[in-house]
Amino acid sequence: MRRLDQITLKQLRALHTVAAEGTISAAAHRLGLTGPAVHNQLKTLEELIGSRLLENTASGRNAPTPQGQALLDAHDEIRAALTRSIGRIQALDAGYSGSVVLGVVSTAKYFAPRIVALLKRQMPEVEIVLKVGNRQETIDALDQGEFDLCIMGRPPRKRAMEARALGDHPHVLIAAASHPMATLDRVPRDALLNERFVMREPGSGTRILAARFLEDIGQGLQPATVEMSSNETIKQAVINELGIAIISAHTVAEELRSGRLVALRADGLPIMRAWYLLSRQDHPLTRTAEQVRDWITAHVDDFLPRI
Repeated sequence: MRRLDQITLKQLRALHTVAAEGTISAAAHRLGLTGPAVHNQLKTLEELIGSRLLENTASGRNAPTPQGQALLDAHDEIRAALTRSIGRIQALDAGYSGSVVLGVVSTAKYFAPRIVALLKRQMPEVEIVLKVGNRQETIDALDQGEFDLCIMGRPPRKRAMEARALGDHPHVLIAAASHPMATLDRVPRDALLNERFVMREPGSGTRILAARFLEDIGQGLQPATVEMSSNETIKQAVINELGIAIISAHTVAEELRSGRLVALRADGLPIMRAWYLLSRQDHPLTRTAEQVRDWITAHVDDFLPRI
């Protein structure tokens, strides 16, 4: 009966070395062992396998039998697997392998996929899991420990966070290129009260900024509003002249560049905020997450849209 669980790497190495060197004495010299020690390892291995593994050739050298060659092939596969494992362990220790969950608010989804793509080139063994939600959904998930790292605006106050500033996050007031105010050098703030504002859903950080802006210009008056559930819908609504909107400049960079939308000029605009890369202080990062955090912080210019 073959007792596979008793086969050792030392026995397989002895077989491999004798087959390569041709004699037990040469193999023993290469391994730094005595001839009897190598002989005993081979004898024990043959007893475990139940087959003869080496045979003498006419030249007096030891050559593997078909059974011995099958075991040598297995030895090569085992060494290759162990080599791969050691390489992966070294990558894990260095932080270049593993999985990192990156949460982002929906406004950041316009540049977050580029972060994932760039990281894939830089750290091909690291899997980046990207999760997107509005501000409140993202804060809830961060609070529940669903993310390793998170990109959003103002850090939440509920938990102690490590917050690394990534860059400016301007919010602009957009209108269709055909809007009568589009050509004005400066729009009177009170004139904005006559416009319909397209707003994000409750729980959105953009909604909070827009509401504060309207409260500031309204002085007790509330302009007409309509609610949309995504930045894309808001952009299309404004392009089709259903209203104007406060929105992240990073979500409309292409439309502003192409002229399909314009950023209206008015006192208090743009509203300047900042992007932050967050992690919970009570959840220590893995080495891999640390590497991803440091890469994102150092390569902001590679993924944050230029406005």
